[in-house]
Amino acid sequence: DLWVTSVDGKTTKRLTSHEASDYNPRWCLNGTIYFRSTRGGSAQVWNIDPNGGEATQVTKLKLGIGSMEIVPDLHSFLLTMQVYPGLGIQGTLDRDAEKKADPATGMVYDELMFRHWDTWEDGKRSHLFLLKGGSDEPVDLMPDLDADVPTFPWGGMEEVAVSPDGSEVVFTAKILPGSEPAWSTDYDLYAVKTDGSGEMRCITEANEAWDTEPVFTPDGKTLVWLAMDRPGFEADTFHLELMDWATGATRRLDVAFTTPQLDRPIDLSPHGLKFASDNRTAYFAAGCLGQRSIFKLDTRSGKVTRIHEMGRASGINLLSGRILFGLQHLHSPTELHTVSTSGSGLKQITDLNGEKLAGALMGEPEQFTFKGWNDETVFAYVVRPYDWTEEKAAAGQKWPVAFLVHGGPQGSFGNDFHYRWNPQAYVGAGFTTVAVDFHGSTGYGQDFTDSITGHWGDRPLEDLEKGLAAALEKYTWMDGSRVVAAGASYGGYMINWMHGQPFAR
Repeated sequence: DLWVTSVDGKTTKRLTSHEASDYNPRWCLNGTIYFRSTRGGSAQVWNIDPNGGEATQVTKLKLGIGSMEIVPDLHSFLLTMQVYPGLGIQGTLDRDAEKKADPATGMVYDELMFRHWDTWEDGKRSHLFLLKGGSDEPVDLMPDLDADVPTFPWGGMEEVAVSPDGSEVVFTAKILPGSEPAWSTDYDLYAVKTDGSGEMRCITEANEAWDTEPVFTPDGKTLVWLAMDRPGFEADTFHLELMDWATGATRRLDVAFTTPQLDRPIDLSPHGLKFASDNRTAYFAAGCLGQRSIFKLDTRSGKVTRIHEMGRASGINLLSGRILFGLQHLHSPTELHTVSTSGSGLKQITDLNGEKLAGALMGEPEQFTFKGWNDETVFAYVVRPYDWTEEKAAAGQKWPVAFLVHGGPQGSFGNDFHYRWNPQAYVGAGFTTVAVDFHGSTGYGQDFTDSITGHWGDRPLEDLEKGLAAALEKYTWMDGSRVVAAGASYGGYMINWMHGQPFAR
């Protein structure tokens, strides 16, 4: 459902309560809200006045809408829908009807990908459409392309940007020869006219690695995007590319930050760039030492300042002198917060989960470090048992340990309210938890991430052994005779590896 809150947090109210899903809200310049809803059967655009009144349906397209943004200058919607390349909306409906009528349901796959995680390939692609207000005929901006926008399975509308004058759309896709979905990381940026005329052009053909998340500066003079250097490598650092939109000239900007905890700079991969009105100051979120912090970047000098450190930040928006963002951490799912652009005055403005959290058995998290492989500093998190007290610990009470191993392996078990592997779930069952960000984890610099390559079993295993030993030594109330290890994806690989190796602690 849709909710609305004042940015000072004093007023929060629910706008919709329909049994169908209402989501993807976007403000209109007239103060109303456009959103997607399945209340009509398929996902369509609806509109509601936050001051009161019933929602009204805006679109009645023959296909469900996958994503939606507003293009104010064109009085238009930018939409995505699943179509068969070259067939359009009606042709897609006809093809689906033919398939439904065909008694044979088998599929023949002669190339990868044949499946994206939990979704089988059926030949359809997510295409970008522009729908002008008052029209019921959306224009496919990529009609014949055998490519998905946004990219599957993780992409969203952060991969799409509209030029400030509304004349062109820039988007991320795998199209060039050699950009096979299952093998290549050669995502490129493409530009196309919003009226569907002219030829589509590739902006980043020279880079055979990953290019994504295009953003225009407010004055429309510069296109900024994220780029990796190494083809075929998914966990490379993203740097920034800045293109003069008029001339096409580009310059590179690497983003790094030196923390008090380490004596070396940490390579940052910026995400969710938001530019201030000066066209040079950008705010972004990036993984850093077990957090997803908010940073400020001066794109001229390259200076990086950390605005907010703790937790996992997302959805950055700029207010007058303040930053609005979502924040989750080991104590709470995402709630909206604001903080000043100087980093002071953090304020939580929603508390939609407070009542449920008050009834949950949760423990206090604590980060610690130890010397892991190659005698390098490794970070880890402990979450204390929900019933832990100093008195109980001093009296000799001990608690069993859930030793959690993250997947990826280029990932992190950091300060976030994980929706699949949440340490508090174990804590609520009477355990304490230990989670190590072993060599290969992200948020500690690219060299640290790269160190797992060719060393999937030895270096991370050494970190896990030393990390658990350090935790048991530091937190004497942990019961070293009752330890269970759990993990999925790479974590599952490591659990199997641990079963077949001596595990020293």
